[in-house]
Amino acid sequence: MTLLEPVVLLSAFMAGLMGSGHCFAMCGGIAGSLGALSTGNSNSVRAALVFNLGRLFSYALLGGLAAGALAVFGQFAQMQALGRGLRLLTVLLVALIGLRFLFSWQGLAFIERGGSWLWKRISPIAMKAAGTPHGGGRLLLGLTWGFLPCGLVYTVLLTAASTGQVVTGSLAMLAFGLGTLPSMLGLTLAAPGLASLLSDRTFRRFVGIALLILAAWMGYTLVFSAHLEHVQHMAGSA
Repeated sequence: MTLLEPVVLLSAFMAGLMGSGHCFAMCGGIAGSLGALSTGNSNSVRAALVFNLGRLFSYALLGGLAAGALAVFGQFAQMQALGRGLRLLTVLLVALIGLRFLFSWQGLAFIERGGSWLWKRISPIAMKAAGTPHGGGRLLLGLTWGFLPCGLVYTVLLTAASTGQVVTGSLAMLAFGLGTLPSMLGLTLAAPGLASLLSDRTFRRFVGIALLILAAWMGYTLVFSAHLEHVQHMAGSA
């Protein structure tokens, strides 16, 4: 493991943790419509855990694929500069998503629309899985969840891809998923009671401010990681 990797993993985890409000606001309605909840069921906690296990696996898979694809492309490009550029783009997009919550700005809606074509093909599987009450259905629903058109997931995927390493890319998206786990467990179990929260202006402002703070923190870690890369280069040439 290089000195850079812990910085990437921590950034991904913090994106999930501090972006949890985004999960509430953007996924709450979908969670209810897909039947991701098991209210009134003694097995609701187990169902929620199985669902989230599938969700985490799908994130890790996407992270590995994104990093692997960039690694192939990196054979023909300057990997270090490309990776830093992707992480800078991640910082910018997180900040813009924060502004979206603060001011109801829809300028980034095209990001979600960009992935909607894939979701249209996967959503029938998700709908079928949502209607299947046993563990296999919940697991399959979680596996499809990673393909939801979500701007925050896409931005963290850029960070995962920037590593250019399949294992590190997978771990980065897994760290992101673990950061979202507390909020998504609550969402899966209690989404019917979240309707008023999701439409609350104060809550949405809180989400926006949290994401702007996250963007500032990720910007700092980007500068710090550049310093680490310089230290590694100097140590290697010594």
